[in-house]
Amino acid sequence: MEAEVLEKAGAGRRIDRAEALLLLTESGLLELGRVADRIRCTLHPDQLVTFVVDRNVNYTNICESKCSFCAFYRDKNSDEGYVLAKEDIFSKIAELVALGGTQLLMQGGLNPALKIDFFEDLFREIKRRFPGVQNHSLSPAEVCCIATCSGLSLDETLLRLKTAGLDSIPGGGAEILVDEVRGSISPKKIGWRRWCEVMLKAAGLGMPTTATMMFGSSETAQDIVEHLFRIRDLQDGGGSFTAFIPWTYQPGNTELGGTTATGVEYLKVLALSRIVLDNIPNIQASWVTQGDKMAQVALFFGANDLGGTMLEENVVAAAGCSFRMSQEEMVALIRRAGFRAAQRTTTYRIMREFGV
Repeated sequence: MEAEVLEKAGAGRRIDRAEALLLLTESGLLELGRVADRIRCTLHPDQLVTFVVDRNVNYTNICESKCSFCAFYRDKNSDEGYVLAKEDIFSKIAELVALGGTQLLMQGGLNPALKIDFFEDLFREIKRRFPGVQNHSLSPAEVCCIATCSGLSLDETLLRLKTAGLDSIPGGGAEILVDEVRGSISPKKIGWRRWCEVMLKAAGLGMPTTATMMFGSSETAQDIVEHLFRIRDLQDGGGSFTAFIPWTYQPGNTELGGTTATGVEYLKVLALSRIVLDNIPNIQASWVTQGDKMAQVALFFGANDLGGTMLEENVVAAAGCSFRMSQEEMVALIRRAGFRAAQRTTTYRIMREFGV
């Protein structure tokens, strides 16, 4: 049965939930990886591995959600809580542009003090000062927080944010798109249907999006499979996902604690993601959580993209995971794996190829 499902997937035919669960729980790592790699080669025969030069600006760490898996958030009364001054944000973006960066990833806590006017003023000024930078910011949970605290509908909030200069929406806050899991690790955060609603409405406005999955906390194999199929169904229903990024829970300094997923578990989920998500063109390896060597291996298990160089990253680092990589190191890593490196935009337009 398992061999038949692998053959079916390798031939480019869709598998169902039961078949996906069988592959995740019963297939050997290398067998699953071979199929995922075959699909990657079919989708990306040019052997290009892409990356974007970006910066992750965490504009506030004050968050009312207080997820047990998060080491980054602070209470509004904490001495360590902050909201970045707008000029500090502009300074960080200027540094990004000076290094040839094209993507700004702004994400923060669910801070009820920051309403729609704050973001509209900020985004308009970012677009005025840095017109060539893609403002790829605000997770669905942040969008919902802004809407609720501003007394607005989701439709009005998204339209106003887009008009002000929000170009695309990252897939943060997805964790596992199963409410039983979300209720145990992030009970104050939006449910999976609301997450999907934001993404579908953003797609309806012509905004590109990405999707993520954080696994290795408390979910089951069935939950991982359900997450993947909810993403696939959403994309079928009008979603605008350009990429999918699975990454592993980092337990350091968190209330939840525990251990992170193994390298084998990470690669199996990555490979299954490439197999299931036949309607999403790019699968991204998370070197930020896995490190550079595992990222190289991931390129043979379905991944064709290494995400951003991340001039700055604070959320994962707060959990004690602080891998760093320059553009030169990124290119060298890709070349050593036998691929050609290419710098891309947020929407996967190739800007520059580096050769082997």
